[in-house]
Amino acid sequence: MENDAKIGVLYLVATPIGNLDDITYRAVKVLSSVDLIAAEDTRKTKVLLDHYGIHKPMISYYSYNERTRTPQIISQILEGKSVALVSDAGTPGISDPAYRIVQEALEKGITVVPIPGPTAFVSALVVSGLPTDRFVFEGFLPVKKGRKKKLESLKHESRTIILYESPHRILKTLSELYESLGNRRVVVARELTKKFEEFLRGPLESVISEIKKKEPRGEYVVIVEGQARTDRDDSQLEE
Repeated sequence: MENDAKIGVLYLVATPIGNLDDITYRAVKVLSSVDLIAAEDTRKTKVLLDHYGIHKPMISYYSYNERTRTPQIISQILEGKSVALVSDAGTPGISDPAYRIVQEALEKGITVVPIPGPTAFVSALVVSGLPTDRFVFEGFLPVKKGRKKKLESLKHESRTIILYESPHRILKTLSELYESLGNRRVVVARELTKKFEEFLRGPLESVISEIKKKEPRGEYVVIVEGQARTDRDDSQLEE
């Protein structure tokens, strides 16, 4: 028990997805008190920290170095240091690195504390106008391998479907959703909480036409209605 008292804590701290005011008092307090901040991009996190007058050592932690960084950070926590893990925007672990270090921390008996806050897909979902009681979050679709299979698996999904997409793939993804799922209702959210926040709502075909009118910019949340029960019954009869 004496050794346990010396072990630090791993905090998963949610940060703003655009507007720097969208952070909790608790998150600011934790970021101000920890010994080290592990950030997906230290340059972006520095902007947030400077905004709140926080000056703490940082270390990078992202998908390409998490395998080597994880044991380094775990070692420091076991030595008694408290570490805050943050992503570029939103909640760590949601389409961002976190799973590996959380799993390792729990295996080592380290306390892992969530500091809740913004998550892009939740913000988009609640104002989408599509059903929010049951949904499935798929994150980013596979770029190549497994992409067609994943799209096919969503064809009979009855829950509201949520995806993330980048500006250079948004048209391709929406077009493939149209081909696989038909002309379902969709909501495409862009630049959430920022100055140029935008929501496009309507059938997939019309939303695709709107996006084609100007160069896609910013990160996108795509929300697609699930397959209606009558459609599911008809498709099963055809099979």
